[in-house]
Amino acid sequence: MLMRTDPFRELDRLAQQLMGPGTWSKPSAMPMDAYREGDEYVVAFDLPGVSADAIDIDVERNMLTVKAERRPVAKAEDVQMELSERPLGVFSRQIVLADTLDTEHIKADYDAGVLTLRIPIAERAKPRKISIGVGSGHKEISG
Repeated sequence: MLMRTDPFRELDRLAQQLMGPGTWSKPSAMPMDAYREGDEYVVAFDLPGVSADAIDIDVERNMLTVKAERRPVAKAEDVQMELSERPLGVFSRQIVLADTLDTEHIKADYDAGVLTLRIPIAERAKPRKISIGVGSGHKEISG
């Protein structure tokens, strides 16, 4: 059996135990990636071991809030835990979204422990061509 050593693993584990699991009033942070893909802004959150019904997504004005709760797995009475490193409790992340995003059409998918949100870029934020009239012609903006 091969084991990779991490000198800070025990320190991280101890800090997590001292601070306790996240609660609804003081949730722990969840890791995420954010990037633009074509005409969409994509945000992916790692939530392994969280059931889809324990995830809550809200948008108020331009504030996106994702909350999730990882609950303990039910164990038989005769089970003695040897090692417990997976954090339990509430996890949350808030992101301020730009005005150029269309928060009315956010799509959410949850697969293999990853919550992926796809937020379309608003039409008003996309590049558009402006034609120029000659002489007394009018300027026209086309989308």
